[in-house]
Amino acid sequence: MGDIRQPTSDKPPRWSAKLLSWLGHPDTLEEVTGDMLELYRYRLKKAGKRKADWLYLADTIKLLRPFARQKKQIIYSSGNALDLVMIQNYFKIALRNLLKNKGYSAINITGLAVGMAVALLIGLWVFDELSFDKNHENYDKIAKVMQSQNFAGTIQTGDGLPKQLEQELRSKYGSHFKYIAITGGGGEHLLSVGDKKVTQIGRYMGPDIAEMLSLKMLKGTRSGLTDMNSVLLSESAAKATFGDTDPMDKIVKIDNKNAVRVTGVYADLPANSSFAGLAFIAPWKLLEKDLPEWLGWGNNWFDMYVQIGDHSEMDRVSAAIAKAKLDNIDQAESKYEPLIFLQPMRKWNLYSEFKNGVNTGGRISVVWLFGITGLSVLILACINFMNLNTARSEKRAKEIGVRKAVGSAKTQLAVQFLGESLMVVILAFMVSLLIVLVSLPAFNQLVNKQIALPFALPYFWLACIAFILLTGLVAGAYPALYLSSFKPITALKGISLKPKGGQLAGTPRKMLVVLQFTVSVTLIIGTIIVYRQVQHAKNRPIGYSRQQLLSSPLKSDQIIKHFTAFRNDLLNTGAVEEVTATDSPVTNTYVTNGGFTWKGKNPAMTDEFVTLRITHEFGKTVGWKIKDGRDFSREFATDSLGFVLNEAAVKYMGLKNPVGEMIQWGDNEKYKVIGVVKDLVTQSPYEPAKQTIFFLNYKRLNTVNIKIKPSASASTAVAGIQSVFKKYDPENLFQYAFADQEYARKFSDEERIAKLTTLFAVLAVLISCLGLFGLASFVAEQRTKEIGIRKVLGASIAGLWVLLSREFLLLVLISCLIAGPLAWYFMNGWLEKYTYRTEISWWIFAVSVLGAVLVTLVTVSFQAIRAALLNPVTSLRSE
Repeated sequence: MGDIRQPTSDKPPRWSAKLLSWLGHPDTLEEVTGDMLELYRYRLKKAGKRKADWLYLADTIKLLRPFARQKKQIIYSSGNALDLVMIQNYFKIALRNLLKNKGYSAINITGLAVGMAVALLIGLWVFDELSFDKNHENYDKIAKVMQSQNFAGTIQTGDGLPKQLEQELRSKYGSHFKYIAITGGGGEHLLSVGDKKVTQIGRYMGPDIAEMLSLKMLKGTRSGLTDMNSVLLSESAAKATFGDTDPMDKIVKIDNKNAVRVTGVYADLPANSSFAGLAFIAPWKLLEKDLPEWLGWGNNWFDMYVQIGDHSEMDRVSAAIAKAKLDNIDQAESKYEPLIFLQPMRKWNLYSEFKNGVNTGGRISVVWLFGITGLSVLILACINFMNLNTARSEKRAKEIGVRKAVGSAKTQLAVQFLGESLMVVILAFMVSLLIVLVSLPAFNQLVNKQIALPFALPYFWLACIAFILLTGLVAGAYPALYLSSFKPITALKGISLKPKGGQLAGTPRKMLVVLQFTVSVTLIIGTIIVYRQVQHAKNRPIGYSRQQLLSSPLKSDQIIKHFTAFRNDLLNTGAVEEVTATDSPVTNTYVTNGGFTWKGKNPAMTDEFVTLRITHEFGKTVGWKIKDGRDFSREFATDSLGFVLNEAAVKYMGLKNPVGEMIQWGDNEKYKVIGVVKDLVTQSPYEPAKQTIFFLNYKRLNTVNIKIKPSASASTAVAGIQSVFKKYDPENLFQYAFADQEYARKFSDEERIAKLTTLFAVLAVLISCLGLFGLASFVAEQRTKEIGIRKVLGASIAGLWVLLSREFLLLVLISCLIAGPLAWYFMNGWLEKYTYRTEISWWIFAVSVLGAVLVTLVTVSFQAIRAALLNPVTSLRSE
């Protein structure tokens, strides 16, 4: 074929036309050349010659044989639902539907994204709880040695043990163990290097602990602890103490008395370890030399950890050592029937509670609670998706009818709708990941953890894929089966697609709405009960005044040696009302003793009392209430052999007239009861006050309690107190805590549960309302013609509002009837673990029902009133 001649003014580049004539396909060249010339002239007029030339060249290149021949020919589907072409087609249709119905798409994606974000956050939290302590290499072989004792018929379990037990385990049961480590002296200690002083949390521990915990040594070796005058520092403690200089072989002083050499630095233990925050480990023998009188079988002062042998079994070893203490104590001690056993490391975090000698669980109940809550919120989001998709089924009826009429199988349609659901779930997952990333810092603060998204772990992405597929299947299976089941003739004729069953039409959708609000109302009731339980404990009378009461730990005996002068100097600051010293903080008394004898006591009774060593002004400092007798007084020298009992102790001992009674303590002299005070809550605010004995003693006191005058400013008072502390104990740092703050910390777990439950309940209600809003708008849209006719016939706006709202209101009321008993059952079980607990009042259910009804009315009313306000002429014309 020869060159195509055109007038010069509208002629495309000659070389470009030549190229096309040489390389173009001969069968189509003439037709193509004509079309291109026509297109060239059009562009010439619109865009000018230069642009028309370039576009002509581009079109020429596209039509050359090497490129033109590479174009894929459309191969129509073979009928397989998973055919590639069909999948591309499904994707296009799904995308068009999403863009066409932007409002419903936004509701679907938002609801699913929030639900998936909640499930992801809770999943990360649950994973962190379940993986607690697993970072230790010998996780399955490590255990804590525990002891159960019988006190007056009640078996109490704890981890306090006598030092002698360690030697007993090594000598008689050594073949069962690989490592044994006794520990003590835990808590905050002062580390000093020259003039630099820092406070760090540390423990005195046996040398086996380094191997047992598989410490990752950054410097030195794990054997560094075998030297009595050594210390192992954590990386952060080494930096805090020595800065950037090498700490190895440097000398550091612990509590201004034990100078030790740094023989190793280990990597900080992870946050989800029972030993997290352990900044230093000092040799056990360093503590032992200062406590020779506390090393007998009767002093349960220390903790012990063991690692069983590689071929030993935990249960068998635990059974073997059961009588390790009982076989070594005298008759008086054996009355307590001490039973030794092992608690495996895997149970420390989640199964730490014992009741009457039986392990009753612990934090595992919270894991279950939040796990179920997260799953429930995700299910709510899936229900939204199901409801909205099935509700809008008639909008797609003709599409389904046409597809079936041209040969689409039910399976193909089901796969198509399932694929559309999966596409929405993937979009929702991407949004949820963003929500988690943004909210994770606040969530970590709320749950007091350091959780991060493990992007680098392949398992995380595998779990995400499984999560997406599972959510897509749950959310999309029902709509896919429902939509694909339409009959083509019925769909094309436009006959209503409501399922058969008359009044039962739409029952599955109604059941899903009921299920959705059942979960939401249950969470609302649970939130109120958890909040009331926390407030109930907070408002409990505690028997003393926490206001302006400050406590400070004593790191040395310097202040106790000069206590009278120290107290006078504090009083002279003008900001202090009274001062006393004790052997444990008032908000956390931990010393217990037995071996008391009184008139009428059953000789077989094994007793245990909380005992608190105090100075004379304790009562005035804490403001206790004398119920009978009198307080300690310096005017009575005999008060050094006097007891003050609390009401619980009087009841425990069965004394009718306690004041004046004589009580013998072991083999010591007898003490006279001089007074009875109202119960002081000095331990758990959820437990009854323990039987407590207060007695005077100016030795072994480790806490100073100071009452600041109400008129004094706290900051000024603390500055004055600090200067007095410096005067009497210049080598130690002054630390303090207010009693009301310390007491408030006892509620941290419950308050955390309350905040999380509130958050999840709000999100659950939000998701449910989102779905209700979508359904209401759909129903209003579907009944546009009916509303128009009713308005023409005289229906009022209020009447139309009732017409559109009552169905949803009825469903929510049914949900409330189901949620009430469910919430009562679960929350009553949760409250049973507290001895001091609130009651589940009827008004909690009434308020929850009222709240659910109001939320429903607000959600539905917007769409109902909007539909009722439509001009009937417009409504009828639209039909």
